[in-house]
Amino acid sequence: MRVPLSWLGEFVDLASGTTPEDVHAALVSVGLEEEDIHRFEVSGPIVVGEVLEFVGEEQTNGKTINWCQVRVAPDGELAADGGPAIHGIICGAHNFAVGDKVVVTLPGASLPGPFPIAARKTYGHVSDGMIASARELGLGDEYDGILLLSSLGIDAPVGTDAIPLLGLDDSAVEINVTPDRGYAFSIRGVAREYSHATGVPFRDPALALTVVAPVTRFPVTIDDQAPIRDRAGASVFVTRVVRGVDPTRPTPAWMIARLGLVGIRSISLVVDVTNYVMFELGQPLHGYDLDKLQGGIIVRRATAGEKLTTLDAVSRTLSVEDLLITDESGPIGLAGVMGGANTEISKTTVNVLVEAANFDPVSIGRSARRHKLPSEASKRFERGVDPRVAAVAAARVVQLLVDLAGGVADDLGSVYDEALVPQPILLPTGFVSGLIGLAYTGDEVRDALVDVGASLAEVDGDLQVTPPSWRPDLTDKWTLAEEVARIVGYDRIPSVLPVAPPGRGLTRTQTLRRTVAHTLAATGHTEVLTYPFVSERANNLFGVAVSSAVSAGEADAGAGVADAGAASATPVSVPVSVVQVKVANPLDGEAPFLRTSMLPGMLQIAHRNRSRGLVDVAIYEQGPVFRPEAGVSYGTAVLPAGAQRPSAEAEAALNAGIVPQPLLVGVVLVGNDVRHQPGLPAVAAGWQSALAAVQQVALATGVRIEVRQGRHPAMHPGRTAELFVTVPTAVAAASTDSASTVAGLTVSVGFAGELLPAVADDYDLPAVVAVAEINLALVFAQADGDLSVTPIRTMPAATQDLSLVVSASVPAADLRSAVAEGAGDLLESIELVDDYRGAGVDPGQKSLTFALRFRGEERTLTAAEASAARLSGVALAADRFGAALRE
Repeated sequence: MRVPLSWLGEFVDLASGTTPEDVHAALVSVGLEEEDIHRFEVSGPIVVGEVLEFVGEEQTNGKTINWCQVRVAPDGELAADGGPAIHGIICGAHNFAVGDKVVVTLPGASLPGPFPIAARKTYGHVSDGMIASARELGLGDEYDGILLLSSLGIDAPVGTDAIPLLGLDDSAVEINVTPDRGYAFSIRGVAREYSHATGVPFRDPALALTVVAPVTRFPVTIDDQAPIRDRAGASVFVTRVVRGVDPTRPTPAWMIARLGLVGIRSISLVVDVTNYVMFELGQPLHGYDLDKLQGGIIVRRATAGEKLTTLDAVSRTLSVEDLLITDESGPIGLAGVMGGANTEISKTTVNVLVEAANFDPVSIGRSARRHKLPSEASKRFERGVDPRVAAVAAARVVQLLVDLAGGVADDLGSVYDEALVPQPILLPTGFVSGLIGLAYTGDEVRDALVDVGASLAEVDGDLQVTPPSWRPDLTDKWTLAEEVARIVGYDRIPSVLPVAPPGRGLTRTQTLRRTVAHTLAATGHTEVLTYPFVSERANNLFGVAVSSAVSAGEADAGAGVADAGAASATPVSVPVSVVQVKVANPLDGEAPFLRTSMLPGMLQIAHRNRSRGLVDVAIYEQGPVFRPEAGVSYGTAVLPAGAQRPSAEAEAALNAGIVPQPLLVGVVLVGNDVRHQPGLPAVAAGWQSALAAVQQVALATGVRIEVRQGRHPAMHPGRTAELFVTVPTAVAAASTDSASTVAGLTVSVGFAGELLPAVADDYDLPAVVAVAEINLALVFAQADGDLSVTPIRTMPAATQDLSLVVSASVPAADLRSAVAEGAGDLLESIELVDDYRGAGVDPGQKSLTFALRFRGEERTLTAAEASAARLSGVALAADRFGAALRE
């Protein structure tokens, strides 16, 4: 909302020298956020001039210019720029005649742009200034030649300073109006707030008018058969008639200037008057050409398929929820949004029907969004308009049309008023002080509520407060208490930090989340935050379970990353539900579903960064995903009425109605994992990079994450690893479709590897994109208890290598686990160092080489002890998988 200071000064007393910054500071103190300051950005000398003579001169390019002699000062006086009284000026416009008074910008002046004015030689003459148009002065966007002062009804002496004459010396403050304070979308409302902030008297413009009821009734019918929220679409509808309006009368310069400052261009006097009163009082108005109306007005809902051509010349197909203004010919306006073209005010309009109504905010808001037609009127109706100001606003329009357009107020009109009356609110004594935490006196509470326009009454020692009609946001004792705190002053409320109870810190989950985040950030990944809204296709692609089944002969991508000594039961893949949650009113119609995976949004961020030249991307994100279970209904529990605390059963039902939202971490790497350096070539990111990120998460949480080859519809076959951890029984049962009670169940917690090139191409990314996604909820469950530090053993280590030949279908991780289990406690670490398939190894077989390190805790191992432990591991591997030592 923009507020011109000259306009504000009509309703409150502004001290001499008050600046826009001063006004902003005052309004901020009562909770109105400052946005900007608007000025015309003109400086003088700019004066009234009179065209004495001009000569048209045709140029070689076919253009005709006028060499004009313009008087800019009275005879015998110097001009405002110190020059002679008559200036020679080049002008390319042709809409003036000898004797016309114009606006002349003399050398030294500056126009918006900035555009400095100086004497310069052009077209063979020295042009000593410029004759300005309305657009060049910043008074409007229209350009139809220079500005003739007669078109504004101005006849000022030559040499008069044109800046104050045209209102160009005014400025406006812009404030942000929150949705609950619609009354501040008016000069009236802002002036009241300025009065609260400074204590200066407020002169309510709504009380300065005498409202005369119409004598003859204009037929108006409210026929709303489809009310929203059991409320009719129109609660107030006032009409007044003005006859004999002179359509040639110009809009006064002061009105054009004020409308320009608030962001509205001048159209015609009648339309400008309705816009002016809307900004002044906050009541949207509409003027109809009375002679174009057919019969009376009917306010009703649209019928299916009905059409209306609005003032912007667009034919719109209406919805049955749209509230319409109609006459016998059909729709003539979309109520509260925009009028129709059939009855618009034109250059031939002499009889005007003025409409001032109050419409339901929900209905108007939906219509404006449905037709993508935001307007100043709908902006106000959505936030709530004072229903008591409609008749006053109509009377104000009539007054201005009589004074400025030469019209005559007619006794024809109508008043329909079914507005709800504000209900009293009981405010207990001491409630405000108890809620705000500051001792307010009874007088302070009363004065603050009276200042905002409330009516007070005593009821058994407490206050009964009736809010004013323009404050629909005051609905209970809590909002009344907030209003007292605002009016008395936020600066009175002490700033006291609560004392944290001793001995408490981050929860276990919070500590683990931070550790994971810090670890990934420390290893070169950048944290991102994505929107949780995705397309159905993205959920179907990424929100499905991986499969750990591997056919004979397939590579063991990433096998061997699990920690040494990991002995797990048969892994169980956790099925990921493809049931999706659809948002009822999505921000983006192409992404109406809540995500079931972190990756779609992260891939879009990777694409956006690459499109801006950041070709090496390594990002991660922690956050919830939404994975509803098939056949389960969510959000069906009913909230308890009022401020009642729900019972334990009701609370459990409410919690059960929330879609499961497990915490995940996603990692995406594109481009080079290691950049080119002197003596070191660049290393491209691949599945190894994704597994390295998984390993960092495992180290950060102290959890063994087992890696085995898997399959996923969005992932590259042969370059996809499935991740497993062993979790407590209760967590495992809650994470699978089975009701297994086997302790230490090993479940899938995610996947890592490379995207399918086709999927990467869909996101306009390179063919190789490394990704990983881990269910942190399951990982954190395994990290139950304090993180422990493995002590450093001081005894010498014994190292040996082991090459085993097994079937190519045996996962390396399973073979590694068998060797570790058989070798026992003396085995400190085991790492896969080679996977060989070729000469010397039978077809369908592979040779896996492991590096073993043995160490005793209190003594030096002998070679025989290390060899015995190694052979025990070989024996168990042979028993489980038929492994044989490679010769």
